[in-house]
Amino acid sequence: MYRNNDFIYEAVFKLEKLINIPIEIDSNRKNYDALLSIRNEQFIVQAKSVVRTSNQGLVMSQLEDMKHNSNRPILLIAEYISKKATEELKERGINYIDIAGNAFIKYNDLVVFIEGQKKAKKEKTNQSRAFQEAGLKILFHLLYKPEHLQDSYRKIAEKADVSIGSVSNVMAELEELNFILKTNDKRVLKNTGELLQRWIVEFNAVLRPRIVRKKMRFLDENFKHKWRKINTHINDGFILWGGEPGGAILTENLRPEKFTLFTELDLSEVARSLKLVPSENGDIEILQKFWKNDLSNHKVAPALLIYADLINSGFGRNIETAKQILENELRYI
Repeated sequence: MYRNNDFIYEAVFKLEKLINIPIEIDSNRKNYDALLSIRNEQFIVQAKSVVRTSNQGLVMSQLEDMKHNSNRPILLIAEYISKKATEELKERGINYIDIAGNAFIKYNDLVVFIEGQKKAKKEKTNQSRAFQEAGLKILFHLLYKPEHLQDSYRKIAEKADVSIGSVSNVMAELEELNFILKTNDKRVLKNTGELLQRWIVEFNAVLRPRIVRKKMRFLDENFKHKWRKINTHINDGFILWGGEPGGAILTENLRPEKFTLFTELDLSEVARSLKLVPSENGDIEILQKFWKNDLSNHKVAPALLIYADLINSGFGRNIETAKQILENELRYI
């Protein structure tokens, strides 16, 4: 279940960079905010947005109660902790980390003490990280199935195949750009029409060229008219039709002339199964499957990718098919 404490990942990511020691977080806990593991030591995490004079007493009381009721050490993670509060935490022997990477952790043989780190100000650039390679993968994951928006940063990172740090940065940026609204119990996508358009433009400009693996052609040109009968389940993998053939399957309103497919299979397996040969000018483009989501359809790529290819082609027949897909398969966006 999502909790409004994403900053714990930002704080831990910053500390990892500073001390160069891997830190694990398990946020799927019912009785506390997270369980943090560092050098085989486990800490129960209490997450607070800020600790300052106005709430310092209450926070200290809660932390002391946790100490008495647990056989594990306690660790406070906050976006901001006042200097006075950090001194009291150290006096009480309570570990802490803030979002800038300042930390006091002392337990058994593990000692970490960092101070003087300033919270980084995000630089404004023409090209935001949300629309670079890692950000585009994260956005695909969220647009493909918006329910993933409620997942933990770690789960999003695993499914999108990016680092937790990338998820932290991109999610913060999407909030700044007014594409994500964060409430006390969930995240919500906003301005989805604009977000979809930006994703498509940058996907085709940035990510797509990096996942193109090979161009090929059918060994027998007559075979291209029988593409629907091709067995796309090979051993333990799948070939997923994208672009024009994907649009044809989804709408039954298109005759493919160019063939796009996504797969993780070896090119040799694909070529053998589809009877293909390499060709720089071939009409078959093989792309790397870059997502790890469970597939609801083992014949076609996600509609989002098919739409992006068709709308970007510039051909009238493809654009009309793309509009059908937007109105049907992508109406949730």
